[in-house]
Amino acid sequence: MFISLHMLHFIENFSLKNLNTFGVESTARWYVEINHENELLELFNDEKWKGLSRLILGGGSNMLLTNDFDGLVIKINIQGIESRVEGDAVFVTAGAGEVWNGLVNYCVDRGFAGIENLSLIPGSVGASPIQNIGAYGVELKDVFYSCKAFNIEARSFQTFNLADCRFGYRDSIFKNELKGKVVITRVTYKLSTAPALNTSYGAINQELHQLGIENPTIKDISKIVSKIRVSKLPDPSTIGNAGSFFKNPIIKVDKLRHLQYTFPDIVHFPAAPGYEKIAAGWLIEKCGWKGRRIGETGTWKNQSLVLVNHGNASGSDIYALSDQIIADVKEKFDIELEREVNII
Repeated sequence: MFISLHMLHFIENFSLKNLNTFGVESTARWYVEINHENELLELFNDEKWKGLSRLILGGGSNMLLTNDFDGLVIKINIQGIESRVEGDAVFVTAGAGEVWNGLVNYCVDRGFAGIENLSLIPGSVGASPIQNIGAYGVELKDVFYSCKAFNIEARSFQTFNLADCRFGYRDSIFKNELKGKVVITRVTYKLSTAPALNTSYGAINQELHQLGIENPTIKDISKIVSKIRVSKLPDPSTIGNAGSFFKNPIIKVDKLRHLQYTFPDIVHFPAAPGYEKIAAGWLIEKCGWKGRRIGETGTWKNQSLVLVNHGNASGSDIYALSDQIIADVKEKFDIELEREVNII
């Protein structure tokens, strides 16, 4: 059944299987795509949809659908990339519906430095500030300038600067106080034509050394990061997954020292003063989960931090697997893993 509201087309009982990277089956009671910012005004000014639950959908890469969605799924497809150079600074603005890695390639090809370490992260531009995406020594907040968002209650657009977003580790105001209250439509990043490359991540340095590259470019870094990711992470088009399923836990240094008596090889990185970040993948692997399969679910053979759908797993099956992993890590290390993906 289709309902047309001016430019918008609403579809009833719409399958979301091809719109989530886990590839789990889930049906939306109603579904609509937003291709232009003014369509959000059109949508939220219509009383017909006011009482329904809403799910804002980007690339579907950081979510696990555990049930059908009895409401309105709003797919953000706003496109377009623009750039403005001011001295060494480059301000790049992209529509929320742009594929994240497409934006990375756009910037790398033009010599705009700052997001090359974030190559091949799945998902959309609009999700990048929500999650404060990060990889290989760089976080979104390091290059974020501002974003434009539609305030659902006020029926108006507003701009959020860096301080407004309250970025934390894989966290932002959009995952907390403003969850479900605003829709990000465009994001502006402050990049540079004078690269200050971040090669601090061990695997990057190792690859540079093996390739004999002493003065790497941002293209070199992007290629190396992509190579590392491909070697560790499964392609969602081949096997369902959402990338890293858990956050790397942050614990006090005193607790780390205590753990090191029993586990001297525990993998850790500096965090805030007095705290260390522990590699969640290492914790999960030490609990015997790497490459393990239970029914249609399991962990990836090359990276235990990634949960996978081997074909016909339900979202509930994958969630149950994550529960088992959390319990095992808690029992062995007294560390509580936190899910990075959004559970719907």
